[in-house]
Amino acid sequence: MMENVSRTTPDPSRERRIFRVTLAGSIVNLLLLVFKFVAGFVGNSAAMLADAVHSLSDFATDIVVIVFVRISGKPEDKDHDYGHGKYETLATAIIGLLLLFVGFGIFWNGASAIVGVLHGEPLEEPGMVALIAAVVSIVSKELLYQYTVIVGRRTQSQAVVANAWHHRSDAFSSIGTAVGIGGAILLGESWRVLDPIAAVVVSFFIMKTSIQLLGPCVGELLDESLPDDVERRIEETVLSFPEVSEPHHLRTRRIGSYVSLEMHVRMDGDMPLRQAHETATAIEKKLREVLGQNTLINIHVEPKK
Repeated sequence: MMENVSRTTPDPSRERRIFRVTLAGSIVNLLLLVFKFVAGFVGNSAAMLADAVHSLSDFATDIVVIVFVRISGKPEDKDHDYGHGKYETLATAIIGLLLLFVGFGIFWNGASAIVGVLHGEPLEEPGMVALIAAVVSIVSKELLYQYTVIVGRRTQSQAVVANAWHHRSDAFSSIGTAVGIGGAILLGESWRVLDPIAAVVVSFFIMKTSIQLLGPCVGELLDESLPDDVERRIEETVLSFPEVSEPHHLRTRRIGSYVSLEMHVRMDGDMPLRQAHETATAIEKKLREVLGQNTLINIHVEPKK
């Protein structure tokens, strides 16, 4: 019996690209949250202040991504035989939780304001500076989302894609804020309730996004297997080699941005060891073309019965 084990090596260029896009996002978020807080106070807009808090959460998640992706890019060490990839998964989970709390906070504030209006409590009219801040936020955050999600997909980073959706959720939040502020300014006092109504609607989108991010993270942290169609592709790839038969005991999981798999295969018991090793190495190369170059592979070779 022979085992062919292949390990991954961190990609410095990937880490640099993730750092650059996250740093750009953190600078934009810092400028936006300062602008929004000022506009919220000067423009007398509770909705804009809530939007500023959302931008503050964006800034916090940028810091989380920078720290955790740096850690996940570290090579294997004595205490982490499979590398540090799950730190990136943990970062994604933290972002998802922050989104969930922010979404619920926006919902709670909006619902409380609506209840207050129904009980006759007046809402103050916001200033034009708050509407301008909302429009600036929509445009800048959507552009930031497009840039970040492209980098996240190219680097196969769940944390960066999650952060991109956090940018877009901020844009959605600002759309609701703009509708509410614009309605309050243009339509008069009786329509000021548009502000909290829009905030409540947007909060559901934010919480839905957070749940979509948290689901895969929980599965990965619990070592959930890859989808059935991916495992079938792995078996088909292995069986494309005529020397190999009966792939079995396949175990798969994700570790951050890359895949880890273990499997047993059968080869002719009279095959020279060197040839069996070369065949297993060729299988690894082919699997990496399917699953990614950083895939960690462990192939256990058994003689045919």
